[in-house]
Amino acid sequence: MALPTYAGPIERTWYYSFRVICGLIFFFLIAPIVVIVPLSFNAVPFFTFTEAMLSFDPEGYSLKWYREFFASLNWQGAVKNSVIIAFFATILATALGTAAALGLSRPFMPYRTAIMALLISPMVVPLIISAAGMYFFYTKIGLASTHLGIILAHTALGTPFVVITVTATLVGFDQSLTRASASLGADGIRTFFKVTVPLVLPGMISGALFAFITSFDEVVVVLFLAGIEEYTIPRRMFSGIREQISPTILSVATILVVLSIFLLTALELLRRRNERMRGMTPA
Repeated sequence: MALPTYAGPIERTWYYSFRVICGLIFFFLIAPIVVIVPLSFNAVPFFTFTEAMLSFDPEGYSLKWYREFFASLNWQGAVKNSVIIAFFATILATALGTAAALGLSRPFMPYRTAIMALLISPMVVPLIISAAGMYFFYTKIGLASTHLGIILAHTALGTPFVVITVTATLVGFDQSLTRASASLGADGIRTFFKVTVPLVLPGMISGALFAFITSFDEVVVVLFLAGIEEYTIPRRMFSGIREQISPTILSVATILVVLSIFLLTALELLRRRNERMRGMTPA
């Protein structure tokens, strides 16, 4: 919003000061992420900028760490595990979260607040506590050190995001549409897939993307539950920092940053599409 012409000195000062403060906060948050991008092209195995890099000498830059990432069987195995776990965890979280949100949207749902608090508790409880609890529970039932155990754990962590996004989509949901569908002879299943799902689909996709990112980037639970066969990308990066520091970690981090930017862009496009469908002007 532009500065009004009638603004006084104090208002003008705050107008520009506020933007400077926001810019500094943005720089504080983004700078550590941006720094790793040029470092991932370092020609030498250091985590610092060399003189050749600072002078923009082409000899100081190299793609060998990216080649090492794509050629390493360990890294590719971690990518495979991460994709498989995140894919199935996203499907389960989306299905469970959507069903829960639809149930909570009913006006006659008893104990709605308590159930909602219970569903989003994985977002509130410290992750180390959740990981420790899952470890002791899964050890007793034989799911520790298995892909299924990690998938179920990541499902529990991703479901709250689906519940929140679908619930937000259902705020403007017109229940008369389902009653109209029933009055025209459609059964519950047909009404759900033909009426309800198209209207809540943007929220479902947004929640699914959040659940996928949560699973793909999660490391604490994996450290507790995963065995030697369940190495994911975050766990491989964590182990690499502890055992053998290599700029390959920076190349992987850069790829993950690009992936996150792509997913967040998709989320923003979905948000705008959802607002257009609801007759709102995208901000």
